[in-house]
Amino acid sequence: MTVWRLDRLGRSLRDLIDQVRAIEALGAGFRSLTEAIDTTTPGGRVMFHIFGALAEFERDLIRERTKAGLAAAAAVGRHPGRPTVMTPERVQAATQLRAQGRSLDFIARALGVGRGAVTRALEVRSSGEAS
Repeated sequence: MTVWRLDRLGRSLRDLIDQVRAIEALGAGFRSLTEAIDTTTPGGRVMFHIFGALAEFERDLIRERTKAGLAAAAAVGRHPGRPTVMTPERVQAATQLRAQGRSLDFIARALGVGRGAVTRALEVRSSGEAS
């Protein structure tokens, strides 16, 4: 089997090794064109494991940097994603309308937001009050 790059075959070192073993069990070899790896030779097998480990290490570094960046942003009050449409005033209005027996559809139309936003806001508020 031939692939363009080693990372096209698997997401982790364990996955890469399993894929290559399955290929070899079928009596075929594995070649990566970019890294010039050919697992039909002992040197190729060593290179395969080295490049696989380096690729996994790189993915782990990216994951750690992403988590650190999100934590740093949260520390200064910034949160990723789209801002909520349910402001505290809208949540309070939704709660009052719901207490009056209004439907979720009515509340959503009255506040100019989606039904899902109203549902989530009321669920969060009710779970917060229960604590």
